[in-house]
Amino acid sequence: MTDYVATLVSNPSKPALSDALLSHVAQALPSNAKVIRLDQDIAVDLIFSARSVKERDDIFLKIQRSLASKPIDIIVQPIQHRRKSLFVADMDSTMIGQECIDELAAEFRLKQKVANITERAMRGELEFDAALRERVKLLKGLDAMVIPKIISEKIIFTPGARTLVSTLRKHGVYTALVSGGFTLFTNRIGTALGFNENHANTLLVQKGKLTGEVAEPILGREAKRKTLIELREQFALQPEETLAIGDGANDLDMIREAGLGIAFRAKPAVAAAADARIDHADLTALLYAQGYARSSWIE
Repeated sequence: MTDYVATLVSNPSKPALSDALLSHVAQALPSNAKVIRLDQDIAVDLIFSARSVKERDDIFLKIQRSLASKPIDIIVQPIQHRRKSLFVADMDSTMIGQECIDELAAEFRLKQKVANITERAMRGELEFDAALRERVKLLKGLDAMVIPKIISEKIIFTPGARTLVSTLRKHGVYTALVSGGFTLFTNRIGTALGFNENHANTLLVQKGKLTGEVAEPILGREAKRKTLIELREQFALQPEETLAIGDGANDLDMIREAGLGIAFRAKPAVAAAADARIDHADLTALLYAQGYARSSWIE
């Protein structure tokens, strides 16, 4: 028998875990299961045991059906190693609400054109490296000094992002921001969010202008996975002690490699491959999932 925890999380701005709903959910659980409130009507732990992965999955499906399409996310994992020691995160549309390359393209009034390519690449319809080169080429001649302005005026941190990173670091978790975007963004945004380190692609600049090229090799799908593995080995961690989150196709391998891989507001292929998906809650869902009491958060 393996002990599991299913963490139910709703958006803090729209608490949805009422007593009536939990009573209904409890009927889907094994008789020896426990229901533990983590934070009023926002988050709840369901503790249960299962003899096999199939039995665990059957219980998950019963919980899912009992929620009847309510705006509640479910994160199921073994209780052992619930708390992670390494957190690796995508940046664009995950830790922030925007795609930075699309915001750069807006300076040339090419946002929609570039955004369409970005969307297809994130869905896995286009090869990431080629799609990145194609989009960067359109930015040739853009003044690099526009980037700090974009960060200050257009970039919005995803709700819960700062609390998540600050709380994890307080509890000794190593945090890395790994982006298929650009260091001119991740250096500033990673520092502002509190990450220990950041990795991204390098836009080539001459005389203060973007050349329309990106340094090789491109940091894409395999490089994200490799970064997670290297950090895991650096800190002598087991795979189950790692956590990764992302939204696009270039995050797939990183998410699969992690002990707990989370799809955040993700494209269909990513959501299907991840251990869990967050479609409704904010990023503090990852704190609830690891069992951090609200009193231990760095708000």
